[in-house]
Amino acid sequence: MARRLSYSARYPQPAEKLYEAQSIRQYWEDMMAGFQMISPHCEVASFSSDETGIRVVLKQTIGRDQLPPLAQTVMKKDMVITREERLGPFDPDNTKGTYSASIPAGPGSLNGWQELFATEEGATIRRTSEAKVFVPFVNGKLEQMILINLVDLFRAEAEYAKDWINKNL
Repeated sequence: MARRLSYSARYPQPAEKLYEAQSIRQYWEDMMAGFQMISPHCEVASFSSDETGIRVVLKQTIGRDQLPPLAQTVMKKDMVITREERLGPFDPDNTKGTYSASIPAGPGSLNGWQELFATEEGATIRRTSEAKVFVPFVNGKLEQMILINLVDLFRAEAEYAKDWINKNL
């Protein structure tokens, strides 16, 4: 049984600025450069931004020795995460998108839905994530660990976005 978790990040900038930032490849390249402090192998594998929306594929390698002990029992090699983010065309009321992450020979899946919308104070990105692990006895613990780590990632990315927009747009 999969576990779900919703997380909302609030931004002082308007929704248009957040969308504009994410529609620039350099935004993602700079974010991957920041991740290299944690994991030296990070890259923007592909990127497109046009009238149909935004699509970006990110790849990050995390050494097996950096994984929590519980995850090491399942992952026998370094973990290569491929993450795909999609946002549809900008809609000032509600821009919708999806995201997913996959790990070759990984024991599960991660999928999510996201919405970018304006608020009185700026904008919000609401993400609902669903993690499913196919390992008996530890699946629930691993799913919960994935979702908690994902919230930490989303928090860090929200801070990064605020800073990047202030410096670049």
